[in-house]
Amino acid sequence: MDEIQAIGVVGGGQMGSGIAQLGAMHGLPVWLVDTDPEALVRATKSISSSIQRFVSKGQLSQKAGSDALRLLRCTSNLEDLSSVDIVIEAIVESEDVKKRLFSQLDKMTKPSAILASNTSSISITRLASSTSRPRQVIGMHFMNPPPIMRLVEIVRGADTSDETFSATKALAERFGKAVVCSQDYAGFIVNRILMPMINEAFFTLYTGVSTKEDIDAGMKLGTNHPMGPLELADFIGLDVCLSIMKVLHAGLGDSKYAPCPLLVQYVDAGRLGRKRGIGVYDYRKAPEVVKPKPSL
Repeated sequence: MDEIQAIGVVGGGQMGSGIAQLGAMHGLPVWLVDTDPEALVRATKSISSSIQRFVSKGQLSQKAGSDALRLLRCTSNLEDLSSVDIVIEAIVESEDVKKRLFSQLDKMTKPSAILASNTSSISITRLASSTSRPRQVIGMHFMNPPPIMRLVEIVRGADTSDETFSATKALAERFGKAVVCSQDYAGFIVNRILMPMINEAFFTLYTGVSTKEDIDAGMKLGTNHPMGPLELADFIGLDVCLSIMKVLHAGLGDSKYAPCPLLVQYVDAGRLGRKRGIGVYDYRKAPEVVKPKPSL
């Protein structure tokens, strides 16, 4: 297919807004879609603040930053994606929800459009089965946060064409990303390795081997990781970690991928990590203690 000229992103959360920002920063018109108007307001503010940080660090000129913001269009209407060359889905990590969206996109986008998923673990082949264009369905898995992290993991479904792969890889490289390619197996490359490590860190905490602080310090100082696995889980979202472990467990059929009961319990309790203010760690600000003034 021809070079991608315009992109659509579905999902105004952290990943979707970051992907939309990348497209706009690299000169492409971007339509960012979310059914929640408040999510679009938050996404716009987040993108504007992030671009301003790039400008303040000298990584982007003021003009380029302003141009990027002008290229961004926010909408709650999927039909506004009718003319884009690629749609990148970045919604909740649920196969059923994603398949419904892909079926809708298949009906309202132009026949030549690529439908890409930012899924971190779900089968691209199964997502493609909900469309009439499986050759144009592909996985385009950005790392969090997309404007900063250098990697994009591209996943070919059973029927993904060479043309779709080449166009998607070229887009990732236009964004300045390094590309790794995975076959369509549960967890792909990164999460096939990362999530069992995080799950094992939860087992290490669950069985009382050590404290959360020492588990994270041990991995940071002992293996030179920038974040400990429990801190990283909070950053990713414990619900996302649990969803991926469930996909690995179901897809690979090995008990070693069974989610740790402590991870399940935290998600059940709503302790989802930084986005909720509490996960393994508590990120909520302690109430300010007002000290009484001494009386004279």
